[in-house]
Amino acid sequence: MAGIRYQGRLDLGLLVSRPRATAAACFTKNSIKAAPVRLALDLFKGSPEVRLKGVLVNSGNANACTGDEGIRRTKLILETLAREMKVGPDQVLMSSTGVIGEDIPHQRIIHAIPALLKSLSPQGLTHVAQAILTTDTEEKVSQEVISIGAKDVALFGIAKGAGMIAPDMAPPHATMLAFILTDAHIRGHVLQACLDEAVAQSFNRITVDGDMSTNDTVLLLANGASGAPPIDNTSGPLVDAFRQALCALCSDLAQKIVKDGEGATKFVKVVVKGARDTDHAKTICQAITNSPLVKTAFYGEDPNWGRIVAAAGKTMLPMNEEKISLWIGDCLLVEQGRHRGEDAERAAHAAMKERRFSVVLDLGMGQGRFSMMTTDLSKEYIAINADYRS
Repeated sequence: MAGIRYQGRLDLGLLVSRPRATAAACFTKNSIKAAPVRLALDLFKGSPEVRLKGVLVNSGNANACTGDEGIRRTKLILETLAREMKVGPDQVLMSSTGVIGEDIPHQRIIHAIPALLKSLSPQGLTHVAQAILTTDTEEKVSQEVISIGAKDVALFGIAKGAGMIAPDMAPPHATMLAFILTDAHIRGHVLQACLDEAVAQSFNRITVDGDMSTNDTVLLLANGASGAPPIDNTSGPLVDAFRQALCALCSDLAQKIVKDGEGATKFVKVVVKGARDTDHAKTICQAITNSPLVKTAFYGEDPNWGRIVAAAGKTMLPMNEEKISLWIGDCLLVEQGRHRGEDAERAAHAAMKERRFSVVLDLGMGQGRFSMMTTDLSKEYIAINADYRS
């Protein structure tokens, strides 16, 4: 505990790989990026293959919108970490989450680094999972084990995120943080390709409130300690097995983030199909899942299908209302643009009383399809965010 913001709770964690780990990463596309993200982007852009020994992560302070002073303080922290670990400064990274616009208390973090290094243990991963939480109510952990060349290969991931969740991350060029560790032996460009696909299918398909963070980061480290055969190509049975496990792990973590959304009482999967193409479906799906009117209807268990259709229409993309059909749960509520009556309304309302339900919008135009996971928008969400800095 470094006392960054809150007293009596873990707020600083350290991940260390004994053999240097090949790294892949995806970061926020927000135009305003936190100091640790900016430095990490510089590292990934400046090297064809990044190899890391340590990742330091803090909660309570995002170190975003802190200008050159934020960069200076982050560099001081990383220089201290590299010196204490006896590695080069290009082998360590930092990630932060918390309140935006406040200078990070770098001296507190620097003073805590020796104790962090002394307390390293495999069991400490659960402590890191706790240390990265902000408004989360629980740790988010997932793991997979696969066989590659008769060797067991493990993947272990931790994540945080409950609010400011609408990540749209890109490879180096979500507040949601995820750190994934594996003992697979895999080349950097292959690792990055696998991560890009996994993120596109998971973290980039969730939203709680439609706000993209300044700090969203997914970092994947592979140190080869399993002794499994190296994965050198982006195609073939070895990489297929790894990619499938990675996608499953990321999807599990993404679902846990949505389930723990700030004030959430509902977990809703929204599917848009019958669109002209995938991009068409994606744009409409994002408009629906980020609509405050739709999300408050979810909270009120109100099958107000007009809000869903209106949210789709506000994209101004072409659609024909006479071809639209809409399901809530298993109930067909709208068919060919027309409401199916009070019985359908009652059945849809019953479906929305469940903790989890689905919404499917069929545009009847083509083969395009896209799905996302979202939450309702409750009174508790407002209370949490009104008091966030108090």
